[in-house]
Amino acid sequence: MVFDGEAAASLVKELRLSFNSGKTRSYEWRISQLKAFLKMVVEQEDQIVEALRSDLAKPPLETVVYEIGMFKNSCEVTLKELKQWMTPEKAKTSITTFPSSAEIVPEPLGVVLVISAWNYPFLLSLDPVVGAIAAGNAVVLKPSEIAPASSTLLLKLLGEYVDNSCVRVVEGAVDETTALLQQKWDKILYTGNGKVGRIVMAAAAKHLTPVILELGGKSPTVVDSNVNLEVTARRIISGKWGCNNGQACISPDYIITTKDFAPKLVDALKIELENCFGKNPLESVDLSRIVSSNHFARLTKFLDDDKVSGKIVFGGEKDESKLRIAPTLLLDVPRDSLIMSEEIFGPLLPIITVNKLEESFDFINEGTKPLAAYLFTNDNKFKEEFVKNVSAGGLLINDTVLHVVVHTLPFGGVGESGMGAYHGKFSFDAFTHRKAVLYRGFTGDGSIRYPPYTDTKQKTMKALVAGDVTGVVRALFGWS
Repeated sequence: MVFDGEAAASLVKELRLSFNSGKTRSYEWRISQLKAFLKMVVEQEDQIVEALRSDLAKPPLETVVYEIGMFKNSCEVTLKELKQWMTPEKAKTSITTFPSSAEIVPEPLGVVLVISAWNYPFLLSLDPVVGAIAAGNAVVLKPSEIAPASSTLLLKLLGEYVDNSCVRVVEGAVDETTALLQQKWDKILYTGNGKVGRIVMAAAAKHLTPVILELGGKSPTVVDSNVNLEVTARRIISGKWGCNNGQACISPDYIITTKDFAPKLVDALKIELENCFGKNPLESVDLSRIVSSNHFARLTKFLDDDKVSGKIVFGGEKDESKLRIAPTLLLDVPRDSLIMSEEIFGPLLPIITVNKLEESFDFINEGTKPLAAYLFTNDNKFKEEFVKNVSAGGLLINDTVLHVVVHTLPFGGVGESGMGAYHGKFSFDAFTHRKAVLYRGFTGDGSIRYPPYTDTKQKTMKALVAGDVTGVVRALFGWS
């Protein structure tokens, strides 16, 4: 069956009818769907692990911890906190509206669209969907066609476990996504690259639809010379190659360190990489493969660039038939090389050297704002300077990627790395309208706000708007 503009319009109409019935607004419905998701990942863990093995050769530990574990945690936090999140928030009023009371009422936006990514196809699909459902919306999920086994499994599992009158999955590629983007949504969340992000935003603009764009960028890792080298190397490896073999939007994209310290850091990384992935990493079952031949060719092009081909100090082995590239370190990469011109999204890690570490601030800020930035140091003053001077979606000191597991922190980009944020309550807020409500009775209805206007009324109203009680009294008694 062809999914075209007509089918997309029919789907949105159907979901809008469900939303307008009020079904998704109840606490009970939202909780039932969250519990269904939890049941689904518990009962279908093996199928999810197998789908990710098929799409990416992702190690089971990475799937169980980073996809299933983080998603379960998201569901559990939402189940625990949802009643409180849904409760209207009292707001203060002033003498200007006396007597009155006020509150901020969270209300769902309506029918929302989530367009997901291939690199973490379960977490990045279902985590935003949970936020949208928790906020009381009807949702369409469009998984990435580049992870086909995961996409098909999401269609199957959501069809079986959740309420299909309000939550639907649409599979497909460019044509299907285009058909979906032609419709009017109440919000769109897209995870992916900036090129498609611009297409999503342009389509949304036609309907004045707000968007959350979870993009990426070149996330820097600055390494000081006063660190624990062994721990630093392991934590960089964990965030780079231990997260989908570098195919993660918050993966360390390049290192900045001093010329003097770089050789020591390279030696430490070599030792720890061998400890993690053995002498022949292309055979390691603990490294994901490259997702597609297109991405393999893109990464190979980086390595074939004349400016960097002589800079490889570790790794560089490739097996095109198995779509595998070994963890690769490149030292003293020129800043105008191809590998430094765009997000790498793979197992290659260039190391930039500077004379003084303070130079890293200008280097980072000369580029577009990254989704994440990392610093390893024991110097408290340098930490403060880093936090103050480096603009990124999120910062992490003395580790990599772990900030995304803290549900009390927003996850999102800034500038070209994205807009808007989610995770924890931020997911609920992302798909919620905070409706301002002011309550007044019929008492206290003074004539001063109504024509005909007089000098006394003007002075009294001026004082009222300013919240100046003394001024109100002076105006009413005609005291200048």
